[in-house]
Amino acid sequence: MLVTLIITLIIALVIIAVIVSAIQQHKERLATLKRAEYSKLRAVLEDSEELLVNSANVPLSPAVNQMLLKRVAFTLRAMVELEPGARDLKQRLQETENQLADTNTDNNASAESVTLPDNDQQLIGMIKGIKRLRTVLRGEHARGNVDTQMVIQEDRRLEVLQLRINVESQIKRGNQARTNNMLGSARQYFEKALTALTNTPHQDDYTSTRKSEVLQALEDIATQLKEGNVRDREKKEEKENKDLDELFAPKRKW
Repeated sequence: MLVTLIITLIIALVIIAVIVSAIQQHKERLATLKRAEYSKLRAVLEDSEELLVNSANVPLSPAVNQMLLKRVAFTLRAMVELEPGARDLKQRLQETENQLADTNTDNNASAESVTLPDNDQQLIGMIKGIKRLRTVLRGEHARGNVDTQMVIQEDRRLEVLQLRINVESQIKRGNQARTNNMLGSARQYFEKALTALTNTPHQDDYTSTRKSEVLQALEDIATQLKEGNVRDREKKEEKENKDLDELFAPKRKW
């Protein structure tokens, strides 16, 4: 009888140990999933807030501004559900919801008002910001958070903005190269600008005006290069003639 009782207790202890181990593993698995989900949400939050801060360089329309604020609010709500005791998250959520309720968060966006930075790294940052914004726009549309018409309008606006930045930067570099008498490099910059202007489906007054200016610049460069080649040939012939004169000149008698 005693042996049976001991065996029963041992079996019970083994079962309890297995159950406790399973529960512990389940908790650890849930904690791992929670950390992974939290990290994912934090990355989305940082991306959204960075795009909002970058509005000084890449102007946001009222619709896109609201879309990003809603994305921030949604992400913060999900983070608060995972971390109910996080007061800083709750405060940021409240501030974001206040911004959404405030109609003064609207801001005008215009491609013409964009000022190109002199620093190449800042210029690259602007292009990357526009590309990220277009990706987020399409992602939010896929989730049903924005309507199709808004996506079409905003994506077109961002595409035109990207075109203008590309064209203006190429023209700026081309003019700098001409000033430094680097005509070959200048021609390459203007040709890149012309290709962008020609291939874009968004043809308007801006593209036609800039295309005329670029074509005129390329024509002027071609003339300069042609004149330069003529001068180079003349200098070369003059040098060759001088060398011949020296070769056949009467030798001095010493």
